[in-house]
Amino acid sequence: MIRALTGYSTRHPWKVIALWAVLGVVLSALTPTLFDRVTQNQAGDFLPRSYDSAAALHIAKEQFGVNPDATTVTVLVARADGKALSAADLKRVEAEAAKLAERRVIMPREDDGPQQFLIPDRSQTPRIAPAMTAPDRSFELLSVELIGNRSDTGVQGVYRTFRDAARTQFSEAGMRTGFTGPLADTVDTVDSRKTATTVGGALIMGLIVLLNVLVFRSVLAALLPLLAVAVIGSVAAGAVAAAAMLTGLKLDAGTPGLINVVLLGIGIDYLLFLLFRFREQLRARPEQPAREVAGQVAGRVGTAITSAALTIVAAFATLGLATFGQFRSMGPAIAVAVLVMLLGSLTLLPALLAATGRAMFWPSRAALRPEAGEGRAARLGVLVTRRPLMMLTASVALLAALAAGLIGIRMDYGQADPAQTPAAATAAEISRTLPAGVSDPTSVFVTSTDGGALTAGGLDGLSRALTQVKGVGQVARTVLNKDHRAARIDLYPTAHPQSRQARDLASGPIRAAVAQHTPAGTRAHVGGTPAIVADISTAVDHDLRIVFPVAAALVALILLLLLRSLLAPVILMLSVGLGFAATLGAVTLLFQHALGKPGVSFTLPLVLFLFVVALGTDYNILITDRIREEMRRPGPARAAVARAVRHTTPAIATAGLVLAASFAGLAISPGNEQIAFAMTLGIMLSALVVSLVLVPALAALLGRAMWWPIRPRPTAAGHRQDRATEPAPEPDRATAY
Repeated sequence: MIRALTGYSTRHPWKVIALWAVLGVVLSALTPTLFDRVTQNQAGDFLPRSYDSAAALHIAKEQFGVNPDATTVTVLVARADGKALSAADLKRVEAEAAKLAERRVIMPREDDGPQQFLIPDRSQTPRIAPAMTAPDRSFELLSVELIGNRSDTGVQGVYRTFRDAARTQFSEAGMRTGFTGPLADTVDTVDSRKTATTVGGALIMGLIVLLNVLVFRSVLAALLPLLAVAVIGSVAAGAVAAAAMLTGLKLDAGTPGLINVVLLGIGIDYLLFLLFRFREQLRARPEQPAREVAGQVAGRVGTAITSAALTIVAAFATLGLATFGQFRSMGPAIAVAVLVMLLGSLTLLPALLAATGRAMFWPSRAALRPEAGEGRAARLGVLVTRRPLMMLTASVALLAALAAGLIGIRMDYGQADPAQTPAAATAAEISRTLPAGVSDPTSVFVTSTDGGALTAGGLDGLSRALTQVKGVGQVARTVLNKDHRAARIDLYPTAHPQSRQARDLASGPIRAAVAQHTPAGTRAHVGGTPAIVADISTAVDHDLRIVFPVAAALVALILLLLLRSLLAPVILMLSVGLGFAATLGAVTLLFQHALGKPGVSFTLPLVLFLFVVALGTDYNILITDRIREEMRRPGPARAAVARAVRHTTPAIATAGLVLAASFAGLAISPGNEQIAFAMTLGIMLSALVVSLVLVPALAALLGRAMWWPIRPRPTAAGHRQDRATEPAPEPDRATAY
């Protein structure tokens, strides 16, 4: 099957290239609209109804008409001269707010190109209502409801337009304004880091291109495959959105961005694997037609690429077992995207090699000349095979020392510390007079279970009990729905709604008070952002205990079937597991122990497992596949390992550096420092330590026994291949073994 795909692609390259180009153009135009139909905005919607905050969210929607896609912005209005608001001022604020509530906010578009009209239109008329007046009348708060996810650029544009209009309108009335809330804070953070993000992204992409240029000494080899990865990525995103529509799967708004990161990483890996092997064969067989070489290389490397991709698919597909819906939908979505990238790697990338041939390495002629001397990769192969026990001990000692940082590890379920933005400054101003939670209250929803009507007086005992909870600054009056079968009591904690203190308060004392003082014949649930975050942390803890062992078992099974060995998969799994532990330990050492953070982000272990373990297995599969291939040739096993290291080191080292640089770019986004450090270090350890030192050292020590019970034996075909791919006989220092 693999060779059939690669063979057709290299025989008919222009047909394959044209097909992918058409798919890329069509799906890149349709994907934004498709994703708009399959994404949902409220994190609580991903929790099962059995969780307290999810039940509260459903009551809010069904009994109080709360729009689950709404995001609230709190607007502070005060006199420009700093004086207290008079009765006339309050009427003026109300009048200006009414004018704003009647005005439709048009989503700004960056240009008038045809593709802009394929992007979903977020234009809307905001709902505005008075929220609260400061006790000293220093300001009035307005609640503004906008529809859409705060990470959506269209929604962000609508907010900016509304914010500027409101600021201008109130300024003309002699008022100053401030804006806070999750959406306001997100937009302020994006705007403050826009230059850094743009420059950082350009530098990362420039570094990736520069590395490829330096390695291949060709501009075409650096740019053309990257363009191919982008085309495959656009097709993969469209396939994910279409699959979600057909299956009714709901995706988180951040899933498309995550898919792009995954596909960029594995796509670059796979194209580098192909390019390096293509160049190697062209150097070894200068007389052979380039299209024929492309077919042979794609068929051979395609097996390793397929094995690597299937391990990633298996790892992400296990998220379908998660109880947290965001994981349960994200895993299959990324698995579908990886399968599309695999298809593109077996068709489009080989077609490009066949179509361009030796011109792929234009304008450099030296790129196709056999290397003079041994080179660094050859010297590494000799060192690993000559001193395997020493290299094994050194690599294990390094990884074990980093893994020791896991001692005393704690999970941090709090939100990131608010950045120093105008929205944060407005929130701080509010909290000096009112509880910080007024911009995002914690709500208690009470429903009747005996069919009787609820009354505000009947819930006074619960309200009084909630006012006694330490950390609750204020309790609003009880609000009943139309048929009096449900009630809502809003609480305003003194802690910031996104802080760890607010989460602990909602999941601990508030829920305890609700459980103790809920009247007979009723049922109560605690909702709001802090309660949702608390329940998500519980769901993630549960899912980690299921996903980790199942994913590991599936990956081991795939390796067992593909490598046809019992011992080799065990070695690969143990080595990758040690790399995972070392990475997580290093993050703990730096952030928890050295920098004094509360702990490691609760999502980091899962992200590390899925990315570092899955992508790190790619490198292990590449090196072990080449070791097995070399062991089919005549000669000692250690000589085969040395040759495998010599041939694969450039590909693995370059792929690791490029991928690590991509993940390092995450550091420019606030709150992503831990994940950026972890992913960068994890990829580097997987590529440079585990795959190029630890695994080859073990292979050198075990020899062909590593493939027990089916050991590779030298064959006549291997001897002929050996002679064909070694154009210049040179002494191999490892043959003494």
